[in-house]
Amino acid sequence: MRQRLPRRRILVAGWFSFLHGEATAGDVLALRRVEDVLRRAGVSYDVVWSPGFRAGALHLEEVRPEDYTHLVFVCGPLHGAQVEALHRRFAHCARIAVGTSVLDPDDPAVAGFHRVLARDAPAAPPVEDLSARAPAVPVRPVAGVILTHGQYEYGPQRRHDEVARTVTHWLAERDCARLELDTRLDTHDWRLSATPAQLLSVLARLDLVVTDRLHGLVLALRAGTPAIAVDPVAGGAKVTAQARACGWPALIPAERLDGRLLERWWEWCLTSGRVAARQVRAEFLEGSLPDSADGLLEALEVQRSPG
Repeated sequence: MRQRLPRRRILVAGWFSFLHGEATAGDVLALRRVEDVLRRAGVSYDVVWSPGFRAGALHLEEVRPEDYTHLVFVCGPLHGAQVEALHRRFAHCARIAVGTSVLDPDDPAVAGFHRVLARDAPAAPPVEDLSARAPAVPVRPVAGVILTHGQYEYGPQRRHDEVARTVTHWLAERDCARLELDTRLDTHDWRLSATPAQLLSVLARLDLVVTDRLHGLVLALRAGTPAIAVDPVAGGAKVTAQARACGWPALIPAERLDGRLLERWWEWCLTSGRVAARQVRAEFLEGSLPDSADGLLEALEVQRSPG
């Protein structure tokens, strides 16, 4: 009589599983590659996540090791006490590391695995990282975020902190790529643009901008990128005035700021808003909209009165 093999139960872990680990984009894409291989083979598995990253997922402290026959550790370097602890806790499991870096083959964190399918190791040719062949992911909107916490000249009308808090909390829940930007130039800080051209080059590559700054709005439109403008001053101030001057509709007063309005203008910016922004950009370049410099030469004719 043919002997039946025990059913495999696989637990997949990585540095993204540890309470004091971290989840990187590369690690999670490597996990997706491993999941794809297991699913295509019809192999069932569970994944454990750090509670600091995914609070509602399965966590290591909740797992009963006796429920599993195999432990698969995905991506990252094999070293340290946290990896060694896995060997002790899952001592009865077949333990496999895949897509990992081996610094020292004699390290207990490495030697504890029954099989190491390394991406790089001493005296072995490197192989492609798992993230490179992970299943394709959808392209998400890229939003530039330009906010100010200053402008104290507006005194009790300031709503800057409340605006920033509402906007950033809302953005954190959006499925988008967020890029924090500043209109301030600096020739010494590599994180900031040193010239207007550098900042405009970034703005031109975005899908939209979310800002409570006058120049965040104007420069986005100059680059042909739609912007959600929030006026952080109660009653409206220069952001409102500038949106009106430019004929830009995606404006939210601080008093009315909420997720519903942000959602409305977000969808508009990602659809017809792009065409509208390019139209404003064309008007800027043509000089068809007036600005205060148009009256400068006439103003220079003014003579100071004696005395």
